[in-house]
Amino acid sequence: MTDLMPPITAPDTVSHVLADESAAARCAALAELKETRRRTSDDRATRRQHERGKLTVHERLELLLDEGSFRELQGLRRHQATGFGLETNRPHSDGVVTGWGTVDGRTVCVYAHDFRIMGGSLGAAHAAKVHRLMDMAETAGVPLISLNDSAGARIQEGVAALNGYGGIFVRNVRSSGVIPQISVILGPCAGGAAYSPALTDLVFMVRRVGQMFLTGPDVVSAVTGERVTTDELGGADTHGTFSGVAQFVHDDEATCLQEVRRLITFLPDNNQTPAPAYHCTDPIDRPNGRLVELVPTDPSRCYDMLEVVEEIVDDADFLQVHEDWARNVLCGFARIGGQTVGIVANQPLHLAGVLDIHASEKAARFVCLCDAFNIPLLTLVDVPGFLPGVDQERGGIIRHGAKLLHAYCAATVPRIQLIIRKAYGGAYIVMDSPAIGSDLALAWPTNEIAVMGPEGAARVIFRRDITDAHDPEAALAHFTKLYRDELVHPLRAAELGYVDDVIDPRATRCVVADALSVLRTKKTSLPYRKHSITPL
Repeated sequence: MTDLMPPITAPDTVSHVLADESAAARCAALAELKETRRRTSDDRATRRQHERGKLTVHERLELLLDEGSFRELQGLRRHQATGFGLETNRPHSDGVVTGWGTVDGRTVCVYAHDFRIMGGSLGAAHAAKVHRLMDMAETAGVPLISLNDSAGARIQEGVAALNGYGGIFVRNVRSSGVIPQISVILGPCAGGAAYSPALTDLVFMVRRVGQMFLTGPDVVSAVTGERVTTDELGGADTHGTFSGVAQFVHDDEATCLQEVRRLITFLPDNNQTPAPAYHCTDPIDRPNGRLVELVPTDPSRCYDMLEVVEEIVDDADFLQVHEDWARNVLCGFARIGGQTVGIVANQPLHLAGVLDIHASEKAARFVCLCDAFNIPLLTLVDVPGFLPGVDQERGGIIRHGAKLLHAYCAATVPRIQLIIRKAYGGAYIVMDSPAIGSDLALAWPTNEIAVMGPEGAARVIFRRDITDAHDPEAALAHFTKLYRDELVHPLRAAELGYVDDVIDPRATRCVVADALSVLRTKKTSLPYRKHSITPL
């Protein structure tokens, strides 16, 4: 094997700088080498990085991590590949910086591509560094963050590069649900490289600098004749609004990395530790008087569920996930009484809050994420049903809706359902009803729980009476009121035991905080199985 290794002849190698016999001189030479490598000898590459509107790898790490906390691993590693000029181009770090640091004092492992060095491309040595760090993150039980800015596989290394990606993918999957994995797209992430972020838990993207796609604009043009830019094909807005690949989209790197730090405060280190709790300065018994004003009693009128959420949680601090995708459902992290909670809520401002294909997928993934990392779930319900239509049926709304149903049924974390207003049909069941295992079912006096809306039910049940009536409209109004009074009365579900309590909206925060406190010690035993079969 040694015959295949290229000779190390570059003057900046470790063997050269440590040739002096003096220990002090060796330490000084080593420090100089590391500092020189950190700055990168090619100032032009740094200048080009800035001209593209991008930060360098070390500037990014300084923004992401607590000051002075980063400890680099394998910074002196170099590739051993030959051919195509690689033997004379063997920079230290091999285009990726790996190590650990802290975010608000909590340890995280980070790997970050250095686009200035060989375009941040992945070869065998590059991949081995990433594999080593990923193994360390899993073993230590700490979050893993990747800062992606890479030209992709190093073509000169051939199949070795592809093998390296495979090693990353299998580690992404092995750590899934074990440690939080966060991907930040700060440059190109194309081809097979795009699968790693897709396998992680949460993806951040920055507009104008971050792109993800499997096939680039040139290939798209050659195959389909369609002319598109990289941003149109795989930019931040594409994935934040249309594909749903990115959960968070920001305008600049500094804001993006600050929001990554914010996200970390809501997540535990691993699946064996509880969700973080913080001292709460927002009074638990703070009355929620605005809630009475925010939600109209007329079920046909819309309102902004985001305002309801912000009124309930600590300090109106709600970190939305997928803010611009599937906007008919809200998902995100917050705290109530200092305890982290995941919130799922129908949004009447968009499509009246119905569940459709994308909303079901969005909520299902979020429920799974919270369940994996011991984050209690609060579900706020105001749902008229599933979106009807040929496109939805052909697109698989049954299968996609089943994903959300499966996610809730499988979740073992504390689960609280709060019915704000409408809760109709199968969508009521899917939105964490007691029938599928919610630990506490609450409702406001404005609740309407039924198989369908009162008017629709009246049209079905009393169809002939309405048709034969002298005044069909008056008959419809009469039978609608009759159905509402008999089966959709706000107290009816409580009388039947399907709601544990009907509460004053102004007491919502206090009641939910108390319930979370009681459910904190919840224990659930499940039958043995390798895993359930999710309706993917």
